[in-house]
Amino acid sequence: MRVALFVTCVNDTLYPRTGQAVVALLERLGVRVDFPAGQSCCGQPQFNTGYRHETEPLVRRFAREFASYDYIVTPSGSCAAMVRDNYPRIGARSEAEGRGPALTRAAEAVVPRTLELTEFLVDVLGVTDVGSYYPHTVTYHPTCHGLRMLGLGERPRQLLSRVKGLKLVDLPGAEECCGFGGTFAVKNAAVSAAMGADKARHIEETGAAAVCTVDNSCQMHIGGTLARRGSPVRPVHIAEILASTEERQW
Repeated sequence: MRVALFVTCVNDTLYPRTGQAVVALLERLGVRVDFPAGQSCCGQPQFNTGYRHETEPLVRRFAREFASYDYIVTPSGSCAAMVRDNYPRIGARSEAEGRGPALTRAAEAVVPRTLELTEFLVDVLGVTDVGSYYPHTVTYHPTCHGLRMLGLGERPRQLLSRVKGLKLVDLPGAEECCGFGGTFAVKNAAVSAAMGADKARHIEETGAAAVCTVDNSCQMHIGGTLARRGSPVRPVHIAEILASTEERQW
């Protein structure tokens, strides 16, 4: 099995430890992970802002860089959803404009092989107990792309519930958006901040020491809101929890 890590822009730039945690976790489970150095942005910021044509070269690049792998694993529900949900739309629009099927074929080549981390663990490797140890009380926020576009369902919670030492507590209003939404947070800052405040309040109500997500973009928004409130709750990506052992905490 040939597996590639698609680290994403946010993780590469701001949260490199998450990418390192994914590799450590998968290697512990016996998976060899490659990192195609030519990978770049999946195009989500451009596409969401209306620059569809500017996204097309990134679709082609993604398909080219990950062409030889059986699975493309990413610690980002939003970027996985961009590939799986929007790449086919981009290809279809390109064909409708009379520019041929090349983008559709590029999308078809990567869509079935691109998986968010918890999907890969549960659906491909068939594991829920990954041998991790994290002695803290944790609450889980299901991010919008993972919840609504990928349909991750209970996969993240199944994995968290099997972590030794971890106490998983329910988050009130868990399915409500945290308010980040990528460029939404920039264009609608006041609304975004209000939604973030609601989410932070619910997180604090749980009494958890940490809040976990499958997306560091949402984690960044939640973490910043908690920090401004002076909250001691720690934001942490699920990959870092699952990579943690009694010998090493991420």
